[in-house]
Amino acid sequence: MTIDAPEMDVHVLMRTVDDLARTYEGVFSAETIERYVFESYTALARTATIKRYLAALARNFAADRLRALALAQGKIQSTVPQVLFVCVHNAGRSQVAAALLRHYAGSEVEVRSAGSLPASEVDPQVVEVLTARGIDMTGAFPKPLTDDVVRAADYVITMGCGDACPVYPGKNYLDWDLVDPAGQSPEITGQIIDDIDERVRTLWATVQK
Repeated sequence: MTIDAPEMDVHVLMRTVDDLARTYEGVFSAETIERYVFESYTALARTATIKRYLAALARNFAADRLRALALAQGKIQSTVPQVLFVCVHNAGRSQVAAALLRHYAGSEVEVRSAGSLPASEVDPQVVEVLTARGIDMTGAFPKPLTDDVVRAADYVITMGCGDACPVYPGKNYLDWDLVDPAGQSPEITGQIIDDIDERVRTLWATVQK
């Protein structure tokens, strides 16, 4: 597959294809894995302003999408709930909710987040406020919404992204009416995070029942 990318990135992507082909041997064809890896790179490249770590991010994005696809198709099984948070830019609200749920639930849940129109980076002020509260945001980056992660989810929580998220039967859909922290003062951002925190705690209590 051809792609407009630096030679070093192409080398990393092909190594990623080989690694994921071994992980999903007998589950997905090499062609499917290569397509997912290169499509993931291209999707992230559309919005990324800093290209230095793009191939590494694409590796993580493709790996998560392939796991979601395998779960959605019943090719692998998980014993924990699958939760997806979706907002417009995947830079604030959905990233906060995902980080908080991971913090509270740990390995008892698989959490993903995505954006209908992803930004180039997670809101630095959001990262700063969460980090000050002891919430790890290492490795978080905005990701476009893809069909595979929706199909894999048991719970889909949307936050102001309108009709961008496809609806499938058998899933629990919630819509949270939340203020976007983008451009807000640190005080308002903290209040928004408090609101999300309360909703996430309530959600986790529901998921555990």
